[in-house]
Amino acid sequence: MLRTSILVIALSGIAAAQNPTASVTVDANASRRTIDPRVYGVAYGTTTQLSDLNVPLNRYGGNNSSRYNWQLNADNRDQDWYFESIGDTSSVAGERGDTFISNTQAAGARAMITIPMLDWVAKLGPSRTKLASFSQAKYGAQTGNDAQWFSDAGNGILKSTGQYVTGNDPNDANVPSSSSYQQQWVQAMVNKWGLATSTAPRYYILDNEHSIWHSTHRDVHPTGATMDEILARIKDYGTQIRGVDPNALIVGPEEWGWSGYFYSGYDQQYGSLNGWSFLPDRTNHGGQDYLPWLLGQLKADGRHLLDVFTVHYYPQSGEFSNDVSTSTQLLRNQSTRSLWDPSYVDQSWINDKVMLIPRLRNWVNTYYDAGTPIGITEYNWGAEAYISGATAQADILGIFGREGLNVAARWTTPDASTPTYKAIKMYRNYDGNKSAFGDTSVSATGPNPDNVAVFAAQRSSDSALTVMVISKYLSGSTAVSIALNNFASAGTAEVYQLTSANAITRLSDLSFSGSTASFAAPAQSITLLVLPPGTPNQPPVAVASATPTSGAAPLTVGFSSAGSSDPDGSIASYSWSFGDGTAPSSSPAPSHVYQNAGNYTAVLTITDNRGATGTAQVSITVAPGALVAPTNLTGQAGRSSVTLNWTDNSTNQTGFYIERAPSGTTSFARVGTVGASTKTFTNTVSKGTYVYRVQAFNASSVSAYSNTVTVRVAK
Repeated sequence: MLRTSILVIALSGIAAAQNPTASVTVDANASRRTIDPRVYGVAYGTTTQLSDLNVPLNRYGGNNSSRYNWQLNADNRDQDWYFESIGDTSSVAGERGDTFISNTQAAGARAMITIPMLDWVAKLGPSRTKLASFSQAKYGAQTGNDAQWFSDAGNGILKSTGQYVTGNDPNDANVPSSSSYQQQWVQAMVNKWGLATSTAPRYYILDNEHSIWHSTHRDVHPTGATMDEILARIKDYGTQIRGVDPNALIVGPEEWGWSGYFYSGYDQQYGSLNGWSFLPDRTNHGGQDYLPWLLGQLKADGRHLLDVFTVHYYPQSGEFSNDVSTSTQLLRNQSTRSLWDPSYVDQSWINDKVMLIPRLRNWVNTYYDAGTPIGITEYNWGAEAYISGATAQADILGIFGREGLNVAARWTTPDASTPTYKAIKMYRNYDGNKSAFGDTSVSATGPNPDNVAVFAAQRSSDSALTVMVISKYLSGSTAVSIALNNFASAGTAEVYQLTSANAITRLSDLSFSGSTASFAAPAQSITLLVLPPGTPNQPPVAVASATPTSGAAPLTVGFSSAGSSDPDGSIASYSWSFGDGTAPSSSPAPSHVYQNAGNYTAVLTITDNRGATGTAQVSITVAPGALVAPTNLTGQAGRSSVTLNWTDNSTNQTGFYIERAPSGTTSFARVGTVGASTKTFTNTVSKGTYVYRVQAFNASSVSAYSNTVTVRVAK
């Protein structure tokens, strides 16, 4: 890791950016999810690599591991290398596994060991010489052979017909194997390394890519494996492993890819030869998809024989290659969405919404034991020696953490000289001191992830916020604007960056203005921001007062926030809630009229420049206001009745009393009562002349009388 003050990205020069601005928002309180550190696993890492990458898992697996003979310390290389059985340098039984575990644990990582489940494992000739499953001397000339190292070893395709060799004898280069034979190997590892525990886990992988055994291992398993066969083998071998290492973690089924998730090996072989409209094995199992069916059967078994549900996944449009043509790089940029995006249709022959991680999670929750860890134990997006492969790798690791994958192992460990190796290091050892990306994923939203991907996580060890920005643009710099929510930073971020220059570089710190910052990211770059937490924000102190605090309605009250303060910043806003259902005020000193009697609580909320709030309240008591006499009383004589109308001048009356007296007297008597909203009254009377008056009332008082009105009723 290099440190320099030369800015590879123009932290203040974003005017030079050529691509659309990437606006990024990070919310430290949203979408929080623990990142399982096991997603950073690799395969076949050396002690030096594992330590430098600071990764927790190291997988021993692959096609040849299916044919490992632990007693001979040899394997058969299957179709990967002319079906040759080849011995390791050491003849010590189990040395390969022991050395792998030793080297892995020396780096502080844990080993994942593949246990063969095929019925045949490697055999050696005298003095540990190689043997061939498809000897040209025995089966005839073949279209390919190991001309340089073992010319008798053919590829199993007859030169005379172009067809596979059939009816070969597995004993030519192999010996029978069984679950009890493999249990002996597990027991030997337990004897040397101890039983697995929760703090010292060991992972046993149940073979490798069963549904293509008929291709990779056609010398010993020429017919595709059925659904029932694999179920039986998982039960058998899982039981044997559990019998000698009861707390170990059993991993499987390690299917190769998309077709292997839905179709057994038998049906894949049958469909390739006869078409896919009718698949016998699937039909015999009610038309069910293979892996969901398998999980359901294991659930019914009740012994939880799979501790981690795993598959392999490789992109299918040529990304897994060294092709760095523009079209392939663009495809590599977007095809990582098949790992998570429920709206993304894979652009390869798959032509479907893969959404792999959500799919795996749904399968275990629906068909198996809910919450069972899920894993992708082989993956590779290619272009390892190019920055295109590095940006894809960084994107993948961010996706794994954000989406809640539990276990992953890249195939294999990149060479330390490559950008892809350094992309892993950006997450796990960016400064050479084993400082890592955060372990709690938080919300990070940005633009189109095909162009710019962003991930964020908080680190539990020091509460630092880490933000990974991956520019996938093939050319041009990109203005990146970052806004932080719910995180009080120290005001600056450490900046680490990987570009096509192929070095992790420490740049000058990036200053934040409040909670925002901007920088320009180069094309095809990985930029890590590390934001130490600032001093915890002390909330502001609110002080609320009012004058007067009591009186009759309508009561005008002047409010004040005088005396409010913020101990470590400034007050950014005020909000008064008056308690009477009216709209709040943002003034620091508002005036408010209480129209109705009642007891009210006015609340002042102040917010400081870093988002913290403080509140204070003041009580207001409003008594009923004096009742005002009605006015404009008028009367209209009708046939044996008088209709009165008046003007209401009060706001707090309960109703009105109506009084009447014979003309020429003051002997008023109440003749009616109406409600507060009524301003008319009809009185039935006999012939005569009458004087009327009206008075407002409420529970505690009455108003003065209205004017009087004299009305003569003739009939």
